[in-house]
Amino acid sequence: MKTIGFIGLGVMGQSMVRNLMKHGFDVQAYTRTKERAIDLLDEGVTWCESVQDVCEGADAVITIVGYPSDVESIYFGDGNILDSAEPGTILIDMTTSSPKLAERIAETAIDRGLLPLDAPVTGGDVGAKNGTLSILVGGGEFAFNKAKPLFEAMGQAIERMGYAGSGQYAKLANQIAIAGIMMGNAEMLAFSKQAGLDPEALIRTIRGGAAGSWTLENLVPRMIIEDYAPGFFIKHFIKDMTLAIESANDLHLKLPGLELAHRLYNILEENGYGENGTQALIDYYIHQDV
Repeated sequence: MKTIGFIGLGVMGQSMVRNLMKHGFDVQAYTRTKERAIDLLDEGVTWCESVQDVCEGADAVITIVGYPSDVESIYFGDGNILDSAEPGTILIDMTTSSPKLAERIAETAIDRGLLPLDAPVTGGDVGAKNGTLSILVGGGEFAFNKAKPLFEAMGQAIERMGYAGSGQYAKLANQIAIAGIMMGNAEMLAFSKQAGLDPEALIRTIRGGAAGSWTLENLVPRMIIEDYAPGFFIKHFIKDMTLAIESANDLHLKLPGLELAHRLYNILEENGYGENGTQALIDYYIHQDV
């Protein structure tokens, strides 16, 4: 396996492509906004003019786009991946998307002799840059084993969770955990500031205890200095939480903590925070008239 087609060059995708190239893979890429690809083209990525072109000669095609509607379009719309990829091609959707859509893609792909996997990731912009993403994979064992060198180029914790759709369910479970953690850390920081504590001293003290977490280490420092640059967009987190709530409803499960986080982040988006990183939740607590 040598040539990789890649669709989606956002915050995550660009770093993932770089790590694939570092591990010796040739990457041919397409994204709706070519300007996003300029630096990668200078680094050796081959530009493709369409989804069909990305699939030509590719041993695997990786997609990481914004929303389930984008996934549906590139897999089922005009000039789609399922019609364009050669039999035997590995298809890996790394978007956080709908489990039911992943199952639909897999069913169609298998009928056409393709090897589908749903493999959403977690670890944010830092994990994508460092090649330390956690990758949650749904699909057949043969396809998973064949794709493992690709996953190892981009991530560190790699687990096959089950058959088609299982990767998406696992990622939604991850987002449910994050929703609660983000609220807890934002409330901790707002409380400590209001009580007159030095938040940096507090973090240094509690990081080794039960409150320690990736979020405490990587996002709370950004909250303190009000750095809301997106490692992960609020608008995309809302999309993920919406998918999780829909899936929970399908499973006849009530998740009140998730519903609260979803409501708070929607308030932020309504007030213009959608393009900010998830750490901007702190603004809701500091400025509760947001």
